[in-house]
Amino acid sequence: MITKFPSLQKKRLCNLLGISRSSVYKNSTKQLRKDEALKDQILSTLTLHPSYGHRRIAVELSVGKKRVKRVMKLYGIKPYKRKARWRKRRDLGKPDAGYPNLVKGTCPIKSKVVYAGDFTFIKWNKRFIYLATYMDIFTREIVGWSISTRHTSEIVIDAFLDAILSTGLPAIVHTDQGSEYKSQEYTNLMNDLGVKVSMSAKASPWENAYQESFYNNFKTDLGLEFERFQTIGKLVEAIHQQIKYYNQARIHTTLKMSPTQFKAKHLST
Repeated sequence: MITKFPSLQKKRLCNLLGISRSSVYKNSTKQLRKDEALKDQILSTLTLHPSYGHRRIAVELSVGKKRVKRVMKLYGIKPYKRKARWRKRRDLGKPDAGYPNLVKGTCPIKSKVVYAGDFTFIKWNKRFIYLATYMDIFTREIVGWSISTRHTSEIVIDAFLDAILSTGLPAIVHTDQGSEYKSQEYTNLMNDLGVKVSMSAKASPWENAYQESFYNNFKTDLGLEFERFQTIGKLVEAIHQQIKYYNQARIHTTLKMSPTQFKAKHLST
């Protein structure tokens, strides 16, 4: 850039290009103001969406992603990111469930074809709160969820029943090989409902990447200081609000909009 040249070199360069030095400074100042304005918009966006990267910010602000990336680099702005790592697998050392991965390499073209399920935990006041969710992998919407202080087959079944009530039965339900999903209560329910059971290979969390990606950002967006919630009730309410935010407001990188917006757009076409 011209601003990197000493004053004498700037003068010589301007003479060679046939432009005035004042126009160079004017354009530089104008660009600086634009960058500062965009910086303020980026910071405001990150206040509402702390885990957004430059791509989501660009969509939110209707600005080119390269420009957003440049300004973030210029001002040293970085979204908060939890250290990316796969969660400890619960299926290691256990017999294979015997259910193949029916969704590997597939891409549904409509909703209610595949629901992907998983669950996570939140540590609060030396206790654990468990959250089980199901996602429609076409719309990426969380269609069913359940919260409990215990992780049993009951929590994943309750989450699936919630999905049925809100959206309807899928053709396939895909999960990892956790004991909750291999239980007779769970598999018998799927058989009774005529839903095909699909499972990731053991120790292969990337085969359920939809849910893994959701949970990687969920706790960041919820806020990592869980002790700030004075009661379990307030924490549970915050979890419900966070799922609502994910479905209705949070921009999904692949969809370029929220899951609810994508669903509405799909249904209108």
